Amino acid sequence: MLISCYSVTNAPNSSICCLRFLILSQEGDPLLTDRVWDALVKSFATQMKSAFTASSFVKEIFTVGYPKLLTMIENLLERISRDTDVKGVPPALTSEGKEKMVAAVEIFQTAFLTLCLSRLSDLVNSVFPMSSRGSVPPKEYISRIISRIQEEIEAVHLDARLTLLVLREISKVLLLLSERAEYQISTGPEARQITGPATPAQLKNFTLCQHLQEVHTRITSIISGLPTIAADVLSPALGSIYGVAGDSITSLFQAMLDRLESCILQIHEQNFSTLAMDAAMDNNASPYMEELQKSILHFRAEFLSRLLPTSGAISTGSETICTQLVRSMASRVLIFFIRHASLVRPLSESGKLRMARDMAELELAVAQNLFPVEQLGAPYRALRAFRPVIFLETSQMGSSPLLQDLPPSVILHHLYSRGPEDLQSPLQRNKLTPLQYSLWMDSQGEDQIWKGIKATLDDYAAKVRARGDKEFSPVYPLMMKVGASLTGNKS
Repeated sequence: MLISCYSVTNAPNSSICCLRFLILSQEGDPLLTDRVWDALVKSFATQMKSAFTASSFVKEIFTVGYPKLLTMIENLLERISRDTDVKGVPPALTSEGKEKMVAAVEIFQTAFLTLCLSRLSDLVNSVFPMSSRGSVPPKEYISRIISRIQEEIEAVHLDARLTLLVLREISKVLLLLSERAEYQISTGPEARQITGPATPAQLKNFTLCQHLQEVHTRITSIISGLPTIAADVLSPALGSIYGVAGDSITSLFQAMLDRLESCILQIHEQNFSTLAMDAAMDNNASPYMEELQKSILHFRAEFLSRLLPTSGAISTGSETICTQLVRSMASRVLIFFIRHASLVRPLSESGKLRMARDMAELELAVAQNLFPVEQLGAPYRALRAFRPVIFLETSQMGSSPLLQDLPPSVILHHLYSRGPEDLQSPLQRNKLTPLQYSLWMDSQGEDQIWKGIKATLDDYAAKVRARGDKEFSPVYPLMMKVGASLTGNKS
């Protein structure tokens, strides 16, 4: 209910007329300021909509310059709030009122975001046209996309809300870029061959990988100064870029690793039991190790030299997709070698010398051509520990601190080489080849590997008891002790 009281006063000898109003509102009714503001916003919204549809010039100006338009409106709202800030008086503008004013120009916001997406998408489409497969754009084309993305972010960085909206459009563009780049990846035998020089297909994949790595690195750097939520918005798209970059060279890296593993598997074709001492002491590596070294040198010269930093120095903080793949390959080579070296049986004293020499050659080849071994962590510590472990007396092994750096399965498998013949290894018991057993180990944890080893120990104990022998081999209690550490002291 509104009650209006007014009076008109005509002052003598004066043309001034005073009109006084008293407007009373019931409690809960909108304030006069709210009603005035609503009317103003509605009128403003109508004018903006009319300008958008009736004038292409105004539409273009306000669309392209939307960040400035938004800044002007927000500055106006801030000034009104500041100038009407009177103690004890309700604010002239509420948060809802401010949002309504910003929403009045939302039609230009939508057009601005559409224009942003269009500009970036057109650029990606021109660099990676769907009609052209097999060609990779020069690096400057990729730099152009990155620069355009940076410009789009810089144009709105003063407004957090608008920045997030633009980042969502950029995310769409990055997903488009990863899709187009993925379409260009060469596959097939030519992309996976590792015996000859790098093929045109491999060189193309290398370039794609480096382009996408550049995009990932630079966009990540651009948003590093923005709030965390900015990284969250772009994270899926950057992950897609990273994934496609890896896909372009993963098959080659897998082929290289398969080759290195096949070289290491040849360790089981060597004789480490009756090797003459003079042969064990010479400076030549075993045939399988020489083949491994040649393969690593070839991979470095033909493939890795084109993918890794030219300086040869790899720092953990600046790792690329390529250096991470090389790190992974180097770690796997060390672990794979230790695994199969521990499976060698029998192992004579001269054989130990030859194996130690092979380990030194392996460490040198990996360090010089793949990855700095001291940065590999646990795999490198295991290699360094295994070399002196093979020379320890069995009685010394239980208390050796070197065992802390070795996987329990490596210790247990090596101990078979010190045990009697009737203590069969899991390979012998299950009639598996070293490759078959190794593949099984890849899919199992240390506790599951121990279960297989425990079965052979139980068989051995049964044989000893059946013969009526009163003592076990010294390796038996030691193996049981190591295994117990994997099962919470439960054998």
